[in-house]
Amino acid sequence: MQQFTNAERAEVLTQALPYIKRYTGKIVVVKYGGNAMVNEQLKQQVMEDMVLLWLIGIKVVLVHGGGPEINDLMKRLGKEPTFIDGLRVTDQETMDIVQMALAGKINKTLVNLLEMKGGKALGISGMDGRLIQAKTRDPRLGYVGDITHIHVKPVLDLLEKGYIPVISTIGCDREGHVYNINGDTAAAHIAGALQAQRMILMTDIDGILRDREDPSSLIPEMTLAEAKELCETGVVSGGMIPKLSCCIEAIREGVKNVVILDGRVPHAILMELLTNEGAGTWIKGEEQ
Repeated sequence: MQQFTNAERAEVLTQALPYIKRYTGKIVVVKYGGNAMVNEQLKQQVMEDMVLLWLIGIKVVLVHGGGPEINDLMKRLGKEPTFIDGLRVTDQETMDIVQMALAGKINKTLVNLLEMKGGKALGISGMDGRLIQAKTRDPRLGYVGDITHIHVKPVLDLLEKGYIPVISTIGCDREGHVYNINGDTAAAHIAGALQAQRMILMTDIDGILRDREDPSSLIPEMTLAEAKELCETGVVSGGMIPKLSCCIEAIREGVKNVVILDGRVPHAILMELLTNEGAGTWIKGEEQ
């Protein structure tokens, strides 16, 4: 194990100072899911990163998914998950299970972990305060929703009171129907409504690759125009298309910068925000 002197530790902290000044008092939205959520050691590190950012005055908002946990709960209850074009078919029974998993166990587990690490967190779903308003996306998918409006005041109220908001991506409409909302899409709309300084989209891949079979072809940064071109020319494909589209949408709605971050890298969030070394692909909106 590498040992550091006190002077070396102090040097690391002072090198982080410009980044701390840049983000203190600003809003950073983190979309959390994938391998970083199911790997217990990485989960602990993500929570430590979030609390450290909160302690130095960054207004952190955590938006989470939970696909693997939903699948596991469905199977335990004797219901087989079904997908169309990568989207979960959500009948009423499945929606009940999604709500139990996302707004219940997963959300409250993350809140508890943040509190145990020394943070001050409060969990809400998109139903609370009508935060995420939605409508039916496709009758074939059942209760899968498209976002129609983000009522962001509940999140701003929590930030003003000094909490880390932990948001599960369930929406509703005026008639009281509850919808399963894609986590990346919800994070993009919430970040846009908050005019966040940065959105971090945690994934279990290296980032955006020019050749998806070649990890060395990682694109470390790109402009919004370049991101659009990659989508239009087919350089990115499969599941990366909706992720990159969410990033583009977030910037269009006012987010300054978006990062598709490799959540398998220990303390990737701290590396991204407080050092000049990232762990994924940075999509630049407004120049900083």
